[in-house]
Amino acid sequence: MRSRTVAAAVLLLVAVGVAVMLVWPQALGAQRVVGVAQLIAFRAPLALGLAVVAAVTGAVVLLMRRRAVRLRRMLVAFTAVVALAAGGNAAVLFARGTAAGGTRGLGNGDLTVLVWNTQGGATSPAEVAELVLSTGAEVVSLPEMDDDAAAEVARRATAGGIPMTAATTRAVAETSEPSWIPTSLLVADRRGAYRLDASAGTTRGLPSGVWRPVDGSGPVIVAAHPAAPLTDGMDDWRAGLDWVRAQCQGIGPELILAGDLNATVDHLDVGDCRDAATEAHAAATGTWPATMPAWLAASIDHVLVGSAWHVREVRVVDATGGTDHRALVAVLVRHD
Repeated sequence: MRSRTVAAAVLLLVAVGVAVMLVWPQALGAQRVVGVAQLIAFRAPLALGLAVVAAVTGAVVLLMRRRAVRLRRMLVAFTAVVALAAGGNAAVLFARGTAAGGTRGLGNGDLTVLVWNTQGGATSPAEVAELVLSTGAEVVSLPEMDDDAAAEVARRATAGGIPMTAATTRAVAETSEPSWIPTSLLVADRRGAYRLDASAGTTRGLPSGVWRPVDGSGPVIVAAHPAAPLTDGMDDWRAGLDWVRAQCQGIGPELILAGDLNATVDHLDVGDCRDAATEAHAAATGTWPATMPAWLAASIDHVLVGSAWHVREVRVVDATGGTDHRALVAVLVRHD
């Protein structure tokens, strides 16, 4: 009898630990552990799944015979823990808030930043340029867009009234071979000329770059694309997120970092940066995959800013063309 009680207590403690890990893994330092990292990226489906489990076990409790007292109590406790985990994930999403969609009525600021993973040409330069012009973006981070396509976006944006210059990097860390998946950056010409700072390094597996103003005035811009948290590439993913944090710590208050970070705010340690969507109470709106409703998807595309910037507004724009990412637009105001 005593052994059964001990076993039940151990099982309940394990359930509580798992619930904590699925609601706030940061408490246990587990947010970058394989399995947990992937689950918490999709908090809305996770909350729904936990709610279903709680409903099923609750129904089993109601159908059980009265004389199975100990088993009933254990199942009741388990159901309560799972229901609390479901509610905890829902509460986290509610606290982070949702972003408005589209570009209609987008506010004005000192600088508008756009990030859009175009999935290796699935979205055409014409579609990207159209979004650039409709948002008035002057900093545009385009993971998975090559130099020819980026140059065409710049040409179309220039023709539409926002003269821009494009740059592309394919450099990745710890290999002599450049990545076949590029990362491009467009900057409005009125912001001045920019050059890639090769000394700043890059991420593993997929390319990221740091661009600095040639004349030394204006924000330092990072277009980032760390590797995805695949089960056989977790070290590359963690190293990429550490590189992002290093930029936030080392560049200073003028920093603007935009890209597909393959991470939600749960996984990120942004140091001295702030996540624009979090600041705008819009961090629960997912950007990937675009085939999922935004409230179910993972929020992995980000704009991070240094202390020189205030976030006025964030929008998540539904994908056009064939890309599997929604675009994210952040309107920034410079602090006086």
